[in-house]
Amino acid sequence: MKNIISLLLLTFSYSIFCNEIPTPKEYALTTADSSSFKIYVFEPKDNNRSGSAIITVHGGGWKWGKAEWTFRASKMFADAGMLAVAVDYRLSNDTITPVDAKRDVCMALNWVREKSEKYQIDPDKVAAYGVSAGGHLSSIAATKGCGNKLGSKKNGGPDLLLLWSPALDMENDGWFKKLLLGKHPVAESSPLATVNKNMPPVSIIQGELDTLTPLTGASSFCKKVESNNGVCELHTYPKVGHLLTRNLENQENNFDPDPVHVKDGNDKLLKFLIKNQYVKPQSDKSIN
Repeated sequence: MKNIISLLLLTFSYSIFCNEIPTPKEYALTTADSSSFKIYVFEPKDNNRSGSAIITVHGGGWKWGKAEWTFRASKMFADAGMLAVAVDYRLSNDTITPVDAKRDVCMALNWVREKSEKYQIDPDKVAAYGVSAGGHLSSIAATKGCGNKLGSKKNGGPDLLLLWSPALDMENDGWFKKLLLGKHPVAESSPLATVNKNMPPVSIIQGELDTLTPLTGASSFCKKVESNNGVCELHTYPKVGHLLTRNLENQENNFDPDPVHVKDGNDKLLKFLIKNQYVKPQSDKSIN
């Protein structure tokens, strides 16, 4: 468990103590069962607002992790002109499942849209950036929706998806099945199984030799989105594994992300945002 935590911390160097990352504004959201979780808001500079927003959803196998792991990404999205909100969703345990975490992601999306006037954003331009397990949570919020009529898709889900080594084929993931505690059908929580004709644009960054969230899941997901007349870009990087690690022997610790691939992947995501008019063209620079 400590190895997994160290892996993701090392992966992105996302640290609340990093001098380059300002302290974001912190808010607590209360769920329907009176539980709570926190979100962290990074605002763009007034002279660089793009009018769009993005939530960032960390990885960690649904059971570990914290919002700080996406603070650096959140700051970089904010530097590009977006309102960025890092989500500290509830982690799986003996009572909480990934389905509860998905509800937290939906609540964060709803919060952003409710604050659209305050933050000068278009409530139909709220994207989600998800890493590994966070990619699953972001994607299932898109495919299943969030139970309301908000957003461009009128289902409360994200209006655009940026996914980094996402978990998408849950029916072939034994660990995920275990975390559901027998409370929910696996297929209903699988983005691959629930792709439909109401998908937002998707861009995926994926290591060719990923053994934790295999390329087959991302490839099948993209093909299914496209077969439903949606847009899905899959950017595959050779000779690297989960989160673009060069250490293929153990993709859970002793992590060694390829810096060239990481930079290129971030550039690809930013260009996707520009193409979809979430970021102004003059912000065309690496987000890493």
